[in-house]
Amino acid sequence: MMQSKREPELIRPEIFKDTGSIYAWFTCKNAELYNDARNISGLNLGFNTREEKEVVNENRSELLNTLGIDPDNIAFAEQVHGNRVQMVESGGTYGNVDALVTNVKGLSLAIQVADCAAVLLADSEQGIIAAVHAGWRGAAGDIVPKTVSVMNSLGAKVSQIKAFISPCISQKNFEVGEEVAEQFPREHVDYTNYRKPHVNLKVFLTDQLNELGLQAGNIEIDEGCTVDDADRFYSYRREQEKSGRMLGVIRFKE
Repeated sequence: MMQSKREPELIRPEIFKDTGSIYAWFTCKNAELYNDARNISGLNLGFNTREEKEVVNENRSELLNTLGIDPDNIAFAEQVHGNRVQMVESGGTYGNVDALVTNVKGLSLAIQVADCAAVLLADSEQGIIAAVHAGWRGAAGDIVPKTVSVMNSLGAKVSQIKAFISPCISQKNFEVGEEVAEQFPREHVDYTNYRKPHVNLKVFLTDQLNELGLQAGNIEIDEGCTVDDADRFYSYRREQEKSGRMLGVIRFKE
């Protein structure tokens, strides 16, 4: 396997930097660093892709080494596009869940996406973090409010929670059928400017966080569109089965 000559491009949310204890990252495609003989070029981190498991394992291992994360101390969600939230206390892969919450110092949480949003949440004062996979099903199924509720049950305070919404599909590219559009409030669906309805996922998620009581200044929204920016991001809508997966990762420092 070709080894990268420099560290991969990562998005580091600004919203957590002043906490001194929360570390978060969102991976980019990095096709120029990982473009040898592979089924999917780039830093593909998803096992649910056409790539060989060995390649994905090596990609994950190299990423975790770059981030300084112990492979035994990171929790992954085996996502099913649902709204189930899991409280976790150790590393591993957790089945049939789309959001992870922990209050264990040093434990990292990871969510994989390719058009859906990764929502990373943290109350640094109480030492509680969460990672959420928010596609249209999970978003419409209130996975973000459910996750915040679990955080609250552990002692998190909404006024102290900070949130990052990752690059994801933009409204102009998120064409849906009526059966999907009707799952969202009308103010989050454009019925007039396109042939079919278009959902604004980022604004919907932001409004949910606002309604839960998060302060506007505690929410960071990345403007990137996974469909439009083929150089930086994977997109299932654009690439279908040729798409890889990116990771949103969050950790509370030991």
